[in-house]
Amino acid sequence: MKIKRIKDAILPTPWGEFIIVGFEEKLKNKNHVALIYGNINKKDPILVRIHSECLTGDALFSLRCDCGSQLKTALMIIAKEGCGILIYHRQEGRNIGLLNKIRAYNLQDQGLDTVEANHKLGFSADERDFTICSDILKLMHIKKIRLLTNNPLKIKALQDSGINVIERINLISGRNSKNNNYLNTKINKMGHLIPK
Repeated sequence: MKIKRIKDAILPTPWGEFIIVGFEEKLKNKNHVALIYGNINKKDPILVRIHSECLTGDALFSLRCDCGSQLKTALMIIAKEGCGILIYHRQEGRNIGLLNKIRAYNLQDQGLDTVEANHKLGFSADERDFTICSDILKLMHIKKIRLLTNNPLKIKALQDSGINVIERINLISGRNSKNNNYLNTKINKMGHLIPK
């Protein structure tokens, strides 16, 4: 297991009161968090969203992606469900890091799409390690989930790591004129399950 659980605290949000749980990667200087709503031990399978860190979308309100909108929508859906977990997976820019993400944005400004930009910088289309998320779920004794995602790669990675994904639930939110090409690239080149 790559992860250890650190501490929990109450996190009030506009959608209700969550418990925030801190996790630390044992071999890297990286931290991740899970936001828990309701009694997760009483629901099986549990509703889960894995949200990869996006400073520009989540905190700076960028319209280049759908991340900030997806984060808010996922928290709202979990709260409405009455029970669930959002893992905030701190692998910025599909795990190429913030500065490389800005370099990729610059290449996109010059006409490349998000996949082409990553390749030009020497990265694959998606560098994320979702086994960290399955470790987090296992530490919380979660084995069966309903996953809020449009990304089939997340489903496969979790299932390959021993998490049983019973159901995939669409998370369609935040399409706009600034991110239309980005979302179409995710559909056409990365297999994301987003209606056009």
